[in-house]
Amino acid sequence: MASHTNTSSWKTTVIISTSPQCDEPSQILLAQQHRIRRSDSILSSSFVFPLSGTAFLLVTLEEFSCELENTELFERIEKFVHVHRNSFLLLQAPVYGKREWEIFSSVQNRFLGCNLRVIPVHNTADVVKGMLIIAKATSKPNVENLRDQMSLACAQIIDHSPVWGMLQEREF
Repeated sequence: MASHTNTSSWKTTVIISTSPQCDEPSQILLAQQHRIRRSDSILSSSFVFPLSGTAFLLVTLEEFSCELENTELFERIEKFVHVHRNSFLLLQAPVYGKREWEIFSSVQNRFLGCNLRVIPVHNTADVVKGMLIIAKATSKPNVENLRDQMSLACAQIIDHSPVWGMLQEREF
């Protein structure tokens, strides 16, 4: 069975903001032969995968002030969430210590109940790998294949379940 996390043979188009923070991830994506489109019209430090309908905002933990309430940054995140219905925030830090987890928790609490998923990443390779795994899993042909495989797995579990067999033997 093929690995579902292997993104090396899968190619897609990525719309990337022109901010310098996106330069290194875009170089990795280009090296993997993904199609890159640069845009000034999307939010700074964002990546949009149009075929899967996912968007990622890259934020380094250095962008947060000491009191964890950087209103300009939170406004940028709110705008991102408002524009993209399937949004992910990539919080990048080389090491996650106490302060980093406090920031992570603060962001999650601030955006609790909305469509933003927060993902901790350590480096640019993690950023690209995470984006590609999510984008591939949510792209149309792959999500349909995944849904079919999950249905098949559920059916096999039910068919081979001793509990299901016992319930079938009992007549209610």
